[in-house]
Amino acid sequence: MNIQFVGKKLFVLDTNVLMHDPASIFRFQEHNIFIPMVVLEELDHAKKGLSDVSRNVRQVSRFLDQLIQDANQQTINDGLPLSKIGNSLAGDHEQHGRLFFQTHQLSHLLPADLPGQIADNSILSTVLALSKEFPEVNVILVSKDINMRIKAAALQINAEDYHNDQAIDDIDLLYSGWMALESDFWEQHGTKMESWLENNMTYYRIHSPVVKEWYPNQFVYIDDDSGFEAIVKSCDGETAVLQLAIDYRTKNHSVWGICAKNREQNYALNVLLDPNIDFVTLLGTAGTGKTLLALAAGLSMTLERKAFQEIIMTRETMPMGEDIGFLPGTEEEKMAPWMGALIDNLEVLGSRSGNTDWEQSVSQNMVMNRVKIRSLNFMRGRTFLNRYLIIDEAQNLTPKQLKTLITRAGPGTKIICIGNLGQIDTPYLTGTSSGLTYVVDRFKSWENSAHITLRRGERSRLADFASENL
Repeated sequence: MNIQFVGKKLFVLDTNVLMHDPASIFRFQEHNIFIPMVVLEELDHAKKGLSDVSRNVRQVSRFLDQLIQDANQQTINDGLPLSKIGNSLAGDHEQHGRLFFQTHQLSHLLPADLPGQIADNSILSTVLALSKEFPEVNVILVSKDINMRIKAAALQINAEDYHNDQAIDDIDLLYSGWMALESDFWEQHGTKMESWLENNMTYYRIHSPVVKEWYPNQFVYIDDDSGFEAIVKSCDGETAVLQLAIDYRTKNHSVWGICAKNREQNYALNVLLDPNIDFVTLLGTAGTGKTLLALAAGLSMTLERKAFQEIIMTRETMPMGEDIGFLPGTEEEKMAPWMGALIDNLEVLGSRSGNTDWEQSVSQNMVMNRVKIRSLNFMRGRTFLNRYLIIDEAQNLTPKQLKTLITRAGPGTKIICIGNLGQIDTPYLTGTSSGLTYVVDRFKSWENSAHITLRRGERSRLADFASENL
């Protein structure tokens, strides 16, 4: 292998990186990639099946096949130029690096308790051998496996996590969807402000450099006795239009018997009931009312306003503990155990829709006829027309999975993504790489989407105490 490069790094990819992101070999800009032979063997063993991992492995194989076409032994030894197919997949950066395969035996003595026959230890041995063979090159192991990186650190090997899948660097930087204005906001900007009434709604036009930091459908408020709460309807340079928010905390503005209990819930109902907003993301810890608000708004829009034909609810079926195995019955019957949150909230909403048991029973049957439970496994290729689609537990979905779901939306469909980034159960997903984080960050500038992070738990004082202290 002839590695002729100065000032470039050589990244050795672990198998799990390729399984996680098939296009990862195109994400390292001008630097070079090395794939050990044991990684190819592990990819070959994982290529069969219908899981996302198997699909990713097959896509990796297709990429490698395209790169290696028309290559001879000499070009393989010199490295395959990633620019051959990578520039269209690399995002904002062109590819100038090369891909190297392990073409001869590379071995380095490991400690006695790290036998080289194990795949991870074989990769570590390869990295050590590369570092010894090319001392002038910065050789770095890239792995999603924390234990692999710990072992690498113990052997004084440079190791990193794969960061390109992260939507943001720090979860604390994630867009919250709301912002508090200064208490003297009107004193500073009131002289250049315009206001008017349109369709029984109050609007304000603000001219100020501060609006450059605002996003469409962001919630702004002043935390004082005035109770000012508004939604940013449009932003254009230093000019923004605000719409006074509807107060759903009063009974005369209740939604399917539900009233907002705090400021964030009030904003959530404003955007959930807005027919001009096609995509809403709701983040919050347990008990903040995400599912209840989404269902109440969906029932109101579907049964009262007739804006949608039905409500469809789906979620990732990730067990909290030991898997109980296969479930009998139809698609809805199989999904029913996973939809306890839906059933619980429908019972709450049904109990508020009538005074007598008979009225509640009739209302419950009517609601269940309009609410459908669907599995994620059968979403590919579908198109939803005039549907209100709720994606629950969206924090367990990858960006690719969420893209597949969101692109199912046809004309007249509204999608609600609900999740808690503190309850991610999927391996290799973190708060910064979750598909939910990804869509929140990518949709925040679109005028037909909205996001809100719910802060206060409203389930019970017991649940609130548990969330804060356990």
